[in-house]
Amino acid sequence: MLSSIEILILAIIQGISEYLPVSSAAHLVLVSKYYVFTNQSLLIDICLHLGSLIAIIFYFRNDILNFIKNRDFLIKILIGTIPIIPVGYIMFQTGLINQLRNLEVIGWMSLIFGILLYVGDRSKITKKIDTQFTNKSAIIIGLFQVFALIPGVSRAGITITSGRLLGFNRFDSAKISFFLSIPTLAAASLLGIYNIYKEGSAELNFLAIIAVTFSFIFSYFTIVLFLNFIKKFSLNIFIIYRIILSLFILGIVYL
Repeated sequence: MLSSIEILILAIIQGISEYLPVSSAAHLVLVSKYYVFTNQSLLIDICLHLGSLIAIIFYFRNDILNFIKNRDFLIKILIGTIPIIPVGYIMFQTGLINQLRNLEVIGWMSLIFGILLYVGDRSKITKKIDTQFTNKSAIIIGLFQVFALIPGVSRAGITITSGRLLGFNRFDSAKISFFLSIPTLAAASLLGIYNIYKEGSAELNFLAIIAVTFSFIFSYFTIVLFLNFIKKFSLNIFIIYRIILSLFILGIVYL
C-alpha cells in the first residue's frame, strides 16, 4: 500500500499538472523512472482525480450555479465533451492507451504540442466567451481534446491551444478548458468507482481521504495561481518548460 509521502507526491503531480498546460504523464513517468512506487490502488487513482474535480467545482461554484439557470453554456460544455468519450472508451478497451505510455511517445508529444501551444498563443484575440462561444467552437475544442488521450499531450494544454487558435484570449481559453475538465474527470471517476464496485475490493480508508485532500489543495491553488498569471503574462514559461522537459526525456530515450 502507498505511504502518505507517496500519496503526497502523486497529489502534487495530479494537482499541478491537471490544470497547467504541461503533461502529467511526462512527470509521472519521469518520477516512476527514478522512484518505484508501492502498489498503487485504483481507489487512490480515483481519489486523486476526485480531489481535482472538487477543486474546480468549488472554484467555479458561482459560475456553475449560473449555468444551471442558463443551460446554454452547460449544453455547449457537454457537446465539447462528447468526442473524447467514445475514443477514450475504445483506446481503453483495446489497451492502446497503455501501449502509447512510453518515454518516446511522451517526449515527442510534449515537444510537438508544446510548439503548437506557442503557435496558438500567438493568435489574435477576436472572440469573447460570453457572446462567441458557439456549439461549433465547443465541438472544435472537444475534437482537439481527444488528442489528450495520447500521453504527453496534456489535456489542459491542447484545450487552451485550441481556444487560442479560435481567437479566445488566454483567460477565456483556460476557463473553457477548466469547464471541459469537469465532465471528463467526473466520467473517469464514475468509471473507476464502477470498476471498484464490480471488484468489491476497496474500502474507504485514511489514505484515500489524504489523497482527496492533498489533490484538492494542490489543484485549487494551481487554478488560482494559473488564472491570475495568464491575466498578466503569456504562456511562454510553460512552452519553454515543455520543450526542455521533452528534450530531457528524448535524451534519455536516444542517448
